[in-house]
Amino acid sequence: MAADGPGIDPMHQFLVEPVMGHRLAFGGYDLSFTNSALFMVIVFAALWLFMLGGMKRALVPGRWQIAVEGVTNFVSSMVQANIGAEGRRFTPYVFSLFMFILFANLIGLIPLGVVPGWHPFTVTSHITVTAVLAFVSFAIVLIVGFARHGFHFFSLFVPLGTPKVMIPLIFVIELASFLVRPFSLGLRLFVAMTAGHILLDVFASFVVQGLNSGPGIGWLVSLLSFVMIVGVSALELLVSAIQAYVFALLTSLYLNDAVNLH
Repeated sequence: MAADGPGIDPMHQFLVEPVMGHRLAFGGYDLSFTNSALFMVIVFAALWLFMLGGMKRALVPGRWQIAVEGVTNFVSSMVQANIGAEGRRFTPYVFSLFMFILFANLIGLIPLGVVPGWHPFTVTSHITVTAVLAFVSFAIVLIVGFARHGFHFFSLFVPLGTPKVMIPLIFVIELASFLVRPFSLGLRLFVAMTAGHILLDVFASFVVQGLNSGPGIGWLVSLLSFVMIVGVSALELLVSAIQAYVFALLTSLYLNDAVNLH
């Protein structure tokens, strides 16, 4: 969060900036290590520590191991329920998606703004990141679909029982719906995370402006805004988990179409 007079600029948290303000240029390209890259490293490090602590395979599992095994079984069950027994081969990818998005969402909620000069950065609040995740998933669906079914994969766009005279129209509609999937997949996560963080900063701005306005109605506004921040933060924790689940769930459903042509 960046102060802008008595208020707070809600969009500052989304700026991609070089760490410590130092830019590195080479051959006309900006190779600076940015806050976006820093938080991606933090996300991967947190994931590595989480998985490392839960893969000890102790005879009597501790809480950490139980947590890791619980998440793994949860994703594995979801994938197999949506794809079937063949879904096991896709479990590592869907699990990686789910965990990366979940950790990125949660780490972006760490209140670093209380430290002068620091602010949290949510990598999933950038369309470039969510779009890459969505298009990689879509590319895997296409590869699996054509590798398994060849050109018969196009039958996915013609539902069983479609009258022959309607096939051209239905094919175009189903194909357009299929091609929109990666865009909706990436936009859903991007919009959900961006909107929540903007809302938090707006209420934070009300808190600052209320305190600066002095005793009376200003302090009451600050108190109410702070209560809203607490409530929205709790909601954001829930949204962070839900968005990770939805992204993983939809990916498994799209893979089911590629594997089983449903």
